[in-house]
Amino acid sequence: MEYDKLTRWMRALALRAGDKIMEIYNTDDLDIRAKGDDSPVTAADEAADAIISAGLREAFPDVPLVTEEQAASHGQDVQTFLIVDPLDGTKEFIKRRGEFTVNIAYVESGIPVRGVVYAPAIGRMFFTDADGQSVEETGLFDKTQVGPTKVLRVSQPDNDALMVVASKSHRDQATDDYIGRYRVADMKSAGSSLKFCLVATGEADLYPRLGRTMEWDTAAGHAVLAGAGGDVVRFDDHTPLRYGKAGFENPFFIALAPGVVLEKI
Repeated sequence: MEYDKLTRWMRALALRAGDKIMEIYNTDDLDIRAKGDDSPVTAADEAADAIISAGLREAFPDVPLVTEEQAASHGQDVQTFLIVDPLDGTKEFIKRRGEFTVNIAYVESGIPVRGVVYAPAIGRMFFTDADGQSVEETGLFDKTQVGPTKVLRVSQPDNDALMVVASKSHRDQATDDYIGRYRVADMKSAGSSLKFCLVATGEADLYPRLGRTMEWDTAAGHAVLAGAGGDVVRFDDHTPLRYGKAGFENPFFIALAPGVVLEKI
């Protein structure tokens, strides 16, 4: 893979998709419908998917592409591929809470090695550079030129005073019970894949997810966290979370800064 080219394309396509999402976000009609699994989909999901899919197929025609909106048509047994959630946090989008993201990732041999997470409504952009180091970009987000960036590094956690982030729309008692096993100094909620990014920036130490997610929900955030020195492990046995699984469905997982002493299940 040409990582320089991959970084340029993923970043530019995320920005283009973000522009289209915000165009629809700022209208009165989000065109909300239900998919076969009863999860919501909007015109913004579909428009962003079209932009990103066309761009990635043009730039990387030989790399398999999996997207949330087209996953049903994709075969299994893929280990190296591009994976996209064109609008992660559709519920946040519908409620106009701003914490939704565009997620694009490249998975190599089952491991997310490059990714971009762009939150257009709140103006935050996280991505892995050509060397795999994660950065946060600030500035005007020019599509042809990267602006000022800050290198990301996970925290050095204090296990007697952990910073925890959890889902805003999918918080449940099981999650609260698990978090209750730790000594927590502060807790925050966030939508979409931003939770991974908050661990990557050092704003949080631990993000447990005891609920259903799909690989397109997590791959980009996983890549950003890994590029900042973090880990994502399965909830059940604490082994690394892998990609290319049957049906692209994840088990429960924990994202963390190394140094967090995980509670045994």
